[in-house]
Amino acid sequence: MATGTEPRPGTDVSSDARGGVRFPTRAAISAGHLRTDRWWLAPAATAAGLLAFVVYSTWRAFANADYYAAPYVSPFYSPCLAENCEPMKGGPNWEIFGSWWGLSPALLILIFPLGFRLTCYYYRKAYYRGFWASPPACAVAEPHGKYTGETRFPLILQNIHRYFFYAAIPVAVILTYDTVLAFRNSDYEWGHMGLGTLVFLVNIVLIWAYTLSCHSCRHIVGGRLKNFSKHPVRYRMWGWVGKLNERHMLLAWTSLVSVAFADFYVYLLATGAFDDPRIF
Repeated sequence: MATGTEPRPGTDVSSDARGGVRFPTRAAISAGHLRTDRWWLAPAATAAGLLAFVVYSTWRAFANADYYAAPYVSPFYSPCLAENCEPMKGGPNWEIFGSWWGLSPALLILIFPLGFRLTCYYYRKAYYRGFWASPPACAVAEPHGKYTGETRFPLILQNIHRYFFYAAIPVAVILTYDTVLAFRNSDYEWGHMGLGTLVFLVNIVLIWAYTLSCHSCRHIVGGRLKNFSKHPVRYRMWGWVGKLNERHMLLAWTSLVSVAFADFYVYLLATGAFDDPRIF
């Protein structure tokens, strides 16, 4: 009796061929999927958003210019670890790398926040679906004939996400310091606030919310506990992180937009295209 799941006539089920949804032991359905909605919109929008950020951040990282307009420094260039950085009074000028580094100083620091995001559980899902179609959407089979997950190089490197989380914490602390410095005016006098200060405040709040909503953070805070009642403080913290974790996708996107906008705002000020409005 035909059930629609038998191998197609003439196929060799014992062969080691790989055919994805056309694999002999898969259901004998002619269509790749049975969805009739516009399922491709979500992965397409995801791919477009991530690609736009990659293009913009790559341009700004290699530009090596227009990243400081007192008292604001672009989050892409903070901290500045090379001698070829613009002097920033009271700012994050840490000349750890000598004069031999001739490229953009942004390339020295961006590896940490970008590594944190690239290995993030949500971003994995986003670019797996958006770029690799693995799979492109729920109930839509991936076109690849073989799937090894994150067990082989290079995707096995995703497992170092926790260590990038450790690196993301000090970066967030430094960006917090930059936000405090934003309460100065262009003459480095304290007690002032401009529109840029609000931009930096929103950005750092979203950066911290995204960082602390990380799955690794949630595991570090409350993971491997056999009895929560014996650890009330960690349980309370685990609950707080869990609430943030529920909005991890939203925080991932909003913080991505905010950090790019903060950099673009500094760029406008540094190029003279825009004057920072003073609130007080």
